[in-house]
Amino acid sequence: MPASLPPPGAEASAVSATLLKQIQSRIEQNGGCIPFDEFMAAALYEPGLGYYSNGLMPFGEQGDFITAPESGGLFARCLAQSIASVLASLEHGEVMELGAGSGVLAADLLSELQHLDVLPERYFILERSAAMRALQVETLRRRLPQMAERVEWLETLPSQPFSGVIFGNEVADALPVKRFRWNNGCVTELGAAWTDGRLAECGYSAGDDIETTVCQFAQQGQWDGDYSSEYCPSLAAWINSLSDCLVQGVLLMIDYGYGRAEYYHPQRSMGTLICHYRQAAHADPYIFPGLQDITAFVDFTTIAEAAGDSGMHLEGYTSQAQFLVACGIDRLMMETDPNDTQRFLQLSNEAKRLMLPGEMGDRFKVIGFSRELGTGVTGFGSQDLRSRL
Repeated sequence: MPASLPPPGAEASAVSATLLKQIQSRIEQNGGCIPFDEFMAAALYEPGLGYYSNGLMPFGEQGDFITAPESGGLFARCLAQSIASVLASLEHGEVMELGAGSGVLAADLLSELQHLDVLPERYFILERSAAMRALQVETLRRRLPQMAERVEWLETLPSQPFSGVIFGNEVADALPVKRFRWNNGCVTELGAAWTDGRLAECGYSAGDDIETTVCQFAQQGQWDGDYSSEYCPSLAAWINSLSDCLVQGVLLMIDYGYGRAEYYHPQRSMGTLICHYRQAAHADPYIFPGLQDITAFVDFTTIAEAAGDSGMHLEGYTSQAQFLVACGIDRLMMETDPNDTQRFLQLSNEAKRLMLPGEMGDRFKVIGFSRELGTGVTGFGSQDLRSRL
């Protein structure tokens, strides 16, 4: 354990130890090493034990990281402007949020959509974690009790055709990834092993599918020497499933990431994997299994290709900062009482976190796709980065 990271409490340690035993058993059954995406899936989603399934609070100042919605209400109010531009053009539009975190964004969005007089008939939350669902229910009942009957939780995508807005904020980055090492044409897949009483990295010859994929990245990026990175094998299929259920409306994805050429740039030779624990970011995914977030930046080119293959139209691809500008964040801030200095300073600090290049402004991107929509989508009129896809 890095000395700079605080040790977990007794309850958290017990959860992690139980998960660690399960992972160790799988490693032994698999001959001493399991693929990294299998380890990451267990660390994040193992029922009752994984990071998003064990009920230990990961969000906010007392958790491991702060998302844009946890920073305050500005993000939700801007996003509501974009969603409202779609709902206003549909006769019976609904909203589906993918992985709603603490439920704060859902509460703030519904409140703002009500203010804009474009409440969706239903607000669906696709959430497979029972612990996260319980947290979201509590948040919505506490913050927006009058909307409780309008919200419905799903464990799988709806079987009926969906019309409206499907969106995910910081969801794709938590999909399990494959890790690899490339050295002048030789591809090694990386995984998790049990060595000297702890989890550690292992490597083995990559299968044909992985080798083909990685060699394509290497050719495009013109790599030379050692290069380590990752890719998400399930991302395209996940986007296809979302696209296929949307008969009319918009799919919005908000996350940190790059287009493929930037993602696999020769200088980004150590990949993008990052872990979050107690407000600290570090690079070791093998400590505290079940107690830290493990994420990787998103390849937005894969998202664009998958949505395009499903027949969707690319509305735009831009930075979070420019998306918020196009959604009127400056106007929303000007609505504040000029005599309320404390509130204005609070909003200013929130806006800086959301928009400054060193914060979320440039690292986070927003991409939108539409189907059978006769109007534009608010949020993509300020800057277009689709040439980077």
